[in-house]
Amino acid sequence: MTTNRVLYLFGSAAPPVLDIAGVIERAKSADWDVCLGLTPTAARWLDDELPALEELTGHPVCSQYRLPHEPEAWPPAEVAVLAPATFNTINQWALGITDKFVVGVVAEAIGKGIPTVAMPCVNAAFVQHTQFDTSVATLRAMGVRVLYGEGGFVPNKPGQGRPESYPWHLALEAAASVVSTPVPPKPQ
Repeated sequence: MTTNRVLYLFGSAAPPVLDIAGVIERAKSADWDVCLGLTPTAARWLDDELPALEELTGHPVCSQYRLPHEPEAWPPAEVAVLAPATFNTINQWALGITDKFVVGVVAEAIGKGIPTVAMPCVNAAFVQHTQFDTSVATLRAMGVRVLYGEGGFVPNKPGQGRPESYPWHLALEAAASVVSTPVPPKPQ
């Protein structure tokens, strides 16, 4: 089966990123050609799995900007999803601080008109910082579909996160909805 719908899947260093292979498998079953990008810390967390993730996607896993003489590693995206997106990643993106590859690509995606979805993974203590709500509002104002609050990610109390209940299906459904593609059913 040939896929031509390209999904850029980006992940920050939050516990749900440890299940990224399962998310890629679900996306591929919906005929997405998945390209995986990780923050440097998330890449370090998944270091032993990177070769298998590259084999699964058929593309290099990227966590650093390419050098000027290096060719683009991935085909152009139809949609970009950043999940899990940490407190730091959401704030850097909204403020335009693009020292991380993942943040730079999603920041540029806005200007390129690439539909972009973000789903935070933060605890209730972090969201008390006023910058977080400001950043979410800023991203939404720029056209990013931020899955946060009712119908998206709801913060947990510090130390009480349940990575296995992170609503990955919502991120994939949102990506599919912007390009009108079917989504596989939520795992039971």
